Amino acid sequence: MNGISVGILGTGKYVPERRLTNQDLEQMVDTNDEWIVTRTGIRERRIAAPEQATSDLAYEASVQALKSAGITADELDLIIVATITPDMFFPSTACLLQEKLGAKKAAAFDLSAACSGFIYGLANANALIATGMYRHVLVVGAECLSRITDYTDRNTSILFGDGAGAVVLGHVPEGRGFKSFKLGADGAGGDLLRICGGGSRLPSTEQSVSDRRHFIEMNGRDVFKFAVRVMGSAAEEALSSAGYEKADIDLLIPHQANIRIIQSALERLNLSEDKAMINLDRYGNVSAASIPLALAEAVEQGRVNEGDCLVLVGFGGGLTWGASVLIW
Repeated sequence: MNGISVGILGTGKYVPERRLTNQDLEQMVDTNDEWIVTRTGIRERRIAAPEQATSDLAYEASVQALKSAGITADELDLIIVATITPDMFFPSTACLLQEKLGAKKAAAFDLSAACSGFIYGLANANALIATGMYRHVLVVGAECLSRITDYTDRNTSILFGDGAGAVVLGHVPEGRGFKSFKLGADGAGGDLLRICGGGSRLPSTEQSVSDRRHFIEMNGRDVFKFAVRVMGSAAEEALSSAGYEKADIDLLIPHQANIRIIQSALERLNLSEDKAMINLDRYGNVSAASIPLALAEAVEQGRVNEGDCLVLVGFGGGLTWGASVLIW
């Protein structure tokens, strides 16, 4: 990618206070801590308070990101919120966030690519800044997955949590910033991970609610096989496009869905586990919020240094996937 160098100026994160542990889930469904940890690596997840919606989580993360970037909300040109749990169908969560932040000069829209949404959002923001159309773009991944999780389903109830991560994109010195993006989709796998109820295909009715069609439905086995295949290949393609090798990776920021999927990606990329930012044991799968939350924590912990080569990679419902190479 030539021309203006675009990178991340600041990061932020927010997770709700309430913890839902594996021991709590043992009281709700037929499961146990050992089974969950062995198969997923998850020990607890965060759950939004009843009065909190996705835009509230996004706001807290965004305030941090703006402070980290050293800019004010008034300097934002665009807000992109990646989410599958918007406050409502419309207006967009991004518009609600714009009002909360007081970012009166910013355009705003939501982006729906499930767990890949944050990478898709980064790619859009990068392109708009690189063309000179905008200078500062806020990209947020935020989810209240607890609102769409069926806590009577032992297979999906153990996986998901709530949280938000945010970044501000802008101009960075030459040699820094995003070096490549690889985005993909396979709509033929759309029925593997979805919510059927509430849209124009299956509008909300008393029957759709009683049939529990407004909760996440997942074919776990097939999604796992897809994820294992695509996480490594997407990262490899992004590296190749950027002109980098596996050995150049300083830190992998993967989507936090399952420890076994992350481990398979590490194996394919010839990386040890200390070269990956892993926090799914504390937050579970937070969909579009997963990667920015992990990135913000890595920065907080001092695991990201100037000049480091970061690979961000994720997959999600759609089916979708995305990867990016970033020089910090």
